[in-house]
Amino acid sequence: MNLNEQQFTQMVERQKSTIYTVCYMFSKDKDEVNDLFQEVLLNLWRGFERFEGRSDVRTWVYRVALNTCISQDRRRRRRSDVELSMDIDLFRDADADTRQVDLLHKRIQRLQPFDRAIVLLWLEDLSYDEIAQIVGITTKNVSVRLVRIKEQLKRMS
Repeated sequence: MNLNEQQFTQMVERQKSTIYTVCYMFSKDKDEVNDLFQEVLLNLWRGFERFEGRSDVRTWVYRVALNTCISQDRRRRRRSDVELSMDIDLFRDADADTRQVDLLHKRIQRLQPFDRAIVLLWLEDLSYDEIAQIVGITTKNVSVRLVRIKEQLKRMS
C-alpha cells in the first residue's frame, strides 16, 4: 500500500460516519445506502490527489458526498423503476421514538435535494458558517432557507 492509499484509508476511517449519514438521508434502504457509500468512496478517491487542503477535510468529504448523492438521486428520479417490496419488516422497531424518526426521515426525503442537504448538515449540528461553506451559499441564506424548510416540514402530512 503506497502513501496515498494509506492516507486515503485513514481519511475514510475518520470520515466514515459522515459519509454514511449523508448516504442515509438520500436513500430508501440499506442496499441503497451501501451503493451510495461505494459511489462516494469512488468519487473521493478520484479527487483525493487533487484535494489541496484549502478547506477542512470534513468539509470536502461533505461536499463530495452531497454532490454524489444529489446526482444519484436525480438519476434515480429520471428512471421509472417499479419498486418491489414486502409490506412488513419483521426487524423494524415499532416504538414511538422510532416512528417519529421514520416520519421525519420520510418528510425530509420529500424535500428537494439541495434543501435535504441543508437539513442534513443542520441535523449534524454544523454551524451556519460551515453549512454555507459546504453548500456554497451565504450564511444568511442558510438561515433563511432553514426557516423555510422547517415550515415546509411542519406543513407536510
